[in-house]
Amino acid sequence: MADETLHNPKLDEHPDSNTEKDPADWVSGGDPMTGAQASYLTTLAEEAKVDAPSADLSKADASIMIDELKKKVGH
Repeated sequence: MADETLHNPKLDEHPDSNTEKDPADWVSGGDPMTGAQASYLTTLAEEAKVDAPSADLSKADASIMIDELKKKVGH
C-alpha cells in the first residue's frame, strides 16, 4: 500500500525548476526571434502605439520587449 503522505513535486505552488529562465540565460537567446514573437510584438506595438520592433531582434531581446509591452498595455 502506497504512503499517501509522499511529497508530489507536481503539486508544489512554486516548483524548483527551469520553466522560467531569465532570457539572458537562454542557450538559444541569441538566435533570431521566432515568427510568433515577431507577430506578437507587432500586435503589442500597435496596441501600445509605439514603432514596430526591429526585425533583427534576438529571441531573448524579443522576449524582454514582449514583457515590457505587455506591462505597458496592461496584459
